[in-house]
Amino acid sequence: MPDPALGRRALLRAALDLAHDGLPVFWLGRTKRPVANCPSCPTDDPDHDRASCGHLTCHGFYAATCDPDRIRAMQAAVPGGLLAIRTGTVSDLAVIDIDPRNGGRLLPELMPPTRCVLTGSDGWHLYYRHPGGPLAKDLKHRGHPGIDVKADGGYVVAPPSIHPGTRRPYRWAWDRPVIEMSLPLLAACRPADPPPAASRPTAPTPTTIGGLISNPAALLAAHLRAVDRAPTGRRRVTLYGAARGVARMVAAGAITPQDAYAALYAAGQRAEQSHYNITTAIRGGFRAESVALQGLPA
Repeated sequence: MPDPALGRRALLRAALDLAHDGLPVFWLGRTKRPVANCPSCPTDDPDHDRASCGHLTCHGFYAATCDPDRIRAMQAAVPGGLLAIRTGTVSDLAVIDIDPRNGGRLLPELMPPTRCVLTGSDGWHLYYRHPGGPLAKDLKHRGHPGIDVKADGGYVVAPPSIHPGTRRPYRWAWDRPVIEMSLPLLAACRPADPPPAASRPTAPTPTTIGGLISNPAALLAAHLRAVDRAPTGRRRVTLYGAARGVARMVAAGAITPQDAYAALYAAGQRAEQSHYNITTAIRGGFRAESVALQGLPA
């Protein structure tokens, strides 16, 4: 019977090696799910910044780190957990997750050989450099079932974690460097309906409806500049605050909802936020001001 202590030491060595390579890691529970937040960390409060709350294991991948001391403390707090890597722009990593049980298969015409993990359920994780911009959650829209894309807002289980169902380890399969996506793979990974173009409205129309805004362009620029200047741990909550301010401009008739959404989304992209964080911050800000955003991308 395997020695649990030996397994924990192997996981810690692997975690420290990944962190040394610049990949932020964290610990999952025994079932590949993030561990529960502490009672002081709400899950539905837009003012609570998950990225900077500072708690050791709260908010899933937001706890990921390259700090060796925090990694050791995290494993001590979750001694039976699985090792995971945060994906996305923060780690310059997009992982193609192939699950044969759901029809996934390797597609050599799309997927050039790169660093690869054989999962504990006989699937594959193909590691590619993040190409920037939005990526789809999976390739179903391209006719490829059983293939997910783990990027911004995601994570993958890392070797030598043990799969909770099969009890088999995740293991490195190909000793290759992480490479760029091929152009066909990149095209397949782009969303079928991309978010609005990252452009700012240039000439919002002043109006007295709901109150006088003497210079809408300057006010909008100030809101967006606050997001651009926000420190790393405050970007999402600053985007939420900007969204509330821009929502009031929409209510005043100084800018259309479409232009407001596009400008805020672009600011979120510049702040290196995930699609999920951007859209929830914008919609949360508009909802707080009781301003509708019907008909815009989710």
